Amino acid sequence: MSFDDEWAQHKNAAMERQSSSTRLNQLPVEPGGGGSRPDLATAPARKKAAANTIEKDVQPGVKAAADAGDAGTDGAVAEFKGWDTASGLKKAHEHWDGQVKRLMARLDSEKAGLREMSSMFKENDIVTGAGFAPTRSKVSGV
Repeated sequence: MSFDDEWAQHKNAAMERQSSSTRLNQLPVEPGGGGSRPDLATAPARKKAAANTIEKDVQPGVKAAADAGDAGTDGAVAEFKGWDTASGLKKAHEHWDGQVKRLMARLDSEKAGLREMSSMFKENDIVTGAGFAPTRSKVSGV
């Protein structure tokens, strides 16, 4: 059997399965849908802890690892001065420094995003609540 024949056979079988019935991957946990996560929830304390971990553990570790390579590489470049090895090491080290800078920028971005997210959820709740204010006054008769 050629590849084209086998491929056509698989396509036909898939089309038959698709057209003959509808399958559900999961039934809802409760009637009316919702699945296993009925409410949107956020954990500001966990976001703050993650941001603090990035700031106090991850970023200093990245900086320390980057700095540890500087002295050794600078020494090797000096030892191989005048050789192609020196220029190769220097170029590789410049690339490494660029990668470290991009990683640190990404970590800064993630840290800021984690810290801002809590206030965004809070502001969204306030705006949504304010949108219901006219309804509350009608219901309470005020």
